[in-house]
Amino acid sequence: MDNKKLNKLIADDNKHTNHLDKRMSRMMHDHSYDVIDVDKQVQQSMTFGQKVADRVAKFGGSWTFLISFIVILVGWITVNSLHLFGANFDPFPFILLNLFLSMVSALQAPLIMMSQNRASDYDRMNSKNDYHINLKSEEEIRILHSKLDHLIHEDQPNNIKIQKMQMQMLDEISKQLAELKKNK
Repeated sequence: MDNKKLNKLIADDNKHTNHLDKRMSRMMHDHSYDVIDVDKQVQQSMTFGQKVADRVAKFGGSWTFLISFIVILVGWITVNSLHLFGANFDPFPFILLNLFLSMVSALQAPLIMMSQNRASDYDRMNSKNDYHINLKSEEEIRILHSKLDHLIHEDQPNNIKIQKMQMQMLDEISKQLAELKKNK
């Protein structure tokens, strides 16, 4: 009788463990969502214009640009105010300089906006990728959690029952051996 109980406990436990293992295997081999290398995908899909916009935005937002722009402005004003090198091509109020600055702003602003749009597209792709990874991770964690629950709530008590049955069997065997020794 105890042998049948023991076999049933072991079979039920194996059945449940196999079911959890199959769920985990399906999840691990499920390629419904693969991790995407967003950087690589963005770099491969960039057009020439987008690359130029990114470079202009990167340079336009650097200290190199700021310092060189200040040096050019100060040089322009100095040359035209003090008539250095005999040059006075843009006298005060520096109308040509204002035209030049307006053109730079008119060209730089759309390029920076294009670069910012690309950055927001990149961020959107990254967050979408993170969302799918998080979903897959959450499902894996749920399966692992159910495996742990099974181990704690079913396997451990079943193992204790099995050990008790084994102890009872060993006790019966030792009693039978003691009886056999007496009868000899």
